[in-house]
Amino acid sequence: MICQVCGLKNPEDSELCERCQSRLLVVSGPPVNFEEAPPPNNEISLDENLLERVSFLEEVVKRTAETLKSVLETQNRQEKNEFVIHTGFLSLKDLLEKKGTFLEDELFDLWEGRIDQHMAALEKRERFLERRERIQAGFSGERIERFRALLSEAEFSFYALDPGKAIRVLEEAWRLDRANLELAFFLAETSFNEGQTERAQGLLKQVLAGDPHHFEALVYMGVLEHDRGHTSRGIELLQTAVGVKPGEFLPYFALGAIQAAIGELTRAEANLKKALEIEPNPRAFALVGTIAFERGRLSDAIEALQEAIRLSPDDEDAIFLLGIAYLERGWTNKAAERFRAALELRPNRIDFKAGLKLLGRSGAVNWPKASGDAARWARKAEEAAASDPERSFRFFRRALDLEPDNPALLLPYALLCSSAGRTAETVSATRHILSRKPPERIASAAYALLLEALRAEGKFREGHRVAEEMLASVRTKHARAIGYCEKAAALAEMGEDLDEALASADSSLRLAPAAIRQFSLAAKGWVHYKRKEFENAVECLRGAVEAGENSPDLVHLGLAYLAVGEVGLARESFEKVRRKGGLRVEMKGGLETRVLVQLRRSLEEAGRPPGHSRPKS
Repeated sequence: MICQVCGLKNPEDSELCERCQSRLLVVSGPPVNFEEAPPPNNEISLDENLLERVSFLEEVVKRTAETLKSVLETQNRQEKNEFVIHTGFLSLKDLLEKKGTFLEDELFDLWEGRIDQHMAALEKRERFLERRERIQAGFSGERIERFRALLSEAEFSFYALDPGKAIRVLEEAWRLDRANLELAFFLAETSFNEGQTERAQGLLKQVLAGDPHHFEALVYMGVLEHDRGHTSRGIELLQTAVGVKPGEFLPYFALGAIQAAIGELTRAEANLKKALEIEPNPRAFALVGTIAFERGRLSDAIEALQEAIRLSPDDEDAIFLLGIAYLERGWTNKAAERFRAALELRPNRIDFKAGLKLLGRSGAVNWPKASGDAARWARKAEEAAASDPERSFRFFRRALDLEPDNPALLLPYALLCSSAGRTAETVSATRHILSRKPPERIASAAYALLLEALRAEGKFREGHRVAEEMLASVRTKHARAIGYCEKAAALAEMGEDLDEALASADSSLRLAPAAIRQFSLAAKGWVHYKRKEFENAVECLRGAVEAGENSPDLVHLGLAYLAVGEVGLARESFEKVRRKGGLRVEMKGGLETRVLVQLRRSLEEAGRPPGHSRPKS
């Protein structure tokens, strides 16, 4: 084999030239007489060989540079196009805002809500695509072509971002093949994530009847059995799941959460630590820290909670509990810092019952009434609001499907959304009410909820603007008291014009009826705290808490007590917040509810079967 570079004749099985080490190529064609290679004394020098190689590398670098230049030029053109589009969008927004067609914050709230909906649809689509082949392979019916057509239709609906239709199509497919365990589990998982626990449990039973060792079904069923009060059965199912896949995180985590909820703290801690050996999960660290705190091991609690916060810096409950642990150790400055950090993440979150008081619901005899089935669903929703918010949401939605514009339904629904942290929905519902120019008694309630939602989101400047808008449009003492209260709170949170904030708080107190006086006192107390008038802050906040204990007000009072050196009273205030379930005021029941909520979040946030990790964005 002749080298194309130096002309040396090499053995036929050689890949590289023995002289210049160039790769040998086979070229077909008519026979040609090649001259024998020059004698060894004429062989190519090392310098020439290196020069050849350098020239080749220069060519490669040149082509790479040209490609990189082309990519950069394309990226620059794309950035210019995005800039032009963004400028055009902002111009359109400004024009429509000037004409009073919409408000910027309302637009972005709706935009964020739509993004969340689309992301949820994309996650469902991803889960379906992961399972589609297994679902199709598990078909055991007779109408296979119809089944395949339904799977294709469901896939198209997922791509069209219409998961509701996709699920309906998959339910139709399931009716063709009731023995399809993969399809039944996918529907069960979707129902679980949407809070439809009864339907999820029925489907999971069918899955386990067909395959008693179906790992994912065992985990979900174990959690649901505990929710129904069948804790022993739930633990049994989870232990079976551990036996099926002992290297998975979730069954250990679920066991630890449930055991902590029933008071078996030693076993709970052991299972949670096993879970952490498999995966360093922030929620597992938070639960280990909570258990260690309950058992009086402050150093272990602090270490675990610090790790939870490192992995999840926005976990305000872990931050708050770490503050209490610091306070127990006597580290008051570090504790106050943690409490303030928790408040910044959740500035205000009013619970459902306190919200009804704020809205004057008890005396709102002139409110429009829901009728028929809508009224029945609304009553069920309000009864379930404190104990089972997800169930309450479903009942409210059924009522609103029947009477979508009735403020007697929209207002408590918006309040429930606010207490559960769904502030975008609160803003949307209250804006919808206000856009219909309702009577003042309805408008003032809608404004109150809108302002609470904006404060909970930390949108204090917008809250100040809406409070001014409210004060310009309402006349009753009750409504104006709320307007002044929210204006004072917004200014205090921003730390701007605290003199005006104090004047607004005083105006709110003068106008407030007894039923809502606690909110005015709380606002004035927080203004005093921001003005560093801590004695006055304690007096006002203590009066507010005596009228009705609200978690944010208790935290404010605790911070004021710390500022005046009353560490014992501060500890009492923070302990009350912890017993109420932390700053997530929709959570009741202390440790039990905390661990179960952590478990549900882990299952739902996974967005896929247990044992699969969610892709990071």
